[in-house]
Amino acid sequence: MSSIRSSRLLTPGNLVLSGMIAFAVGYRVLVHFAALSQLWNFMPVEAIALFGGAYFANRKLAVAVPLIAMAVADAIIAFSLPSSQVTDWLMIVPVIYGCYALTAFAGFSLRGRVRPLNTAIAAVTSATGFYLVTNFFVWLSGGTYPHTWNGLATCYVAGWPFYQYGTLPGTVFWSVLLFGGFALMSRRWTMLRLSAAH
Repeated sequence: MSSIRSSRLLTPGNLVLSGMIAFAVGYRVLVHFAALSQLWNFMPVEAIALFGGAYFANRKLAVAVPLIAMAVADAIIAFSLPSSQVTDWLMIVPVIYGCYALTAFAGFSLRGRVRPLNTAIAAVTSATGFYLVTNFFVWLSGGTYPHTWNGLATCYVAGWPFYQYGTLPGTVFWSVLLFGGFALMSRRWTMLRLSAAH
């Protein structure tokens, strides 16, 4: 029984999907350790979660694999940070990972409906949702901004450049790369298309 279960998990589609996600996570770690600060927000995180939700045949894997991959990357990065930064980061981790999970669930709506326009809308929506939710939590939980409407507006204004030049274009770019790359490979190898979600 366990061999049957593992054969279902180790399908060509799942292996390729996991490989593409691993590549994108490797990029994230590389950017951090290469100190390429201009790319710190140009990350594949939301695209990875959206891609996993759209294509992993197993819905549990669709949510779990991107979250585990991000957790591994974050753990590697955390060892290079001062303990004070790690403490601050741990406060917002549940919200960040909650956004990733929601994006994976949003990817379910693309199953069997992956088209350029649908994917672009999903990418923009997930990046925007991440910006709105995480900045709201920063305003709500921290002492940086007063708990007033002006404080909330100031928090969103402060986060806007990271969204405008990082999160949004990064999510769109990585979505094009992941979804487009998988579509091209699926044309070449039919088994990928058959083993992915429909």
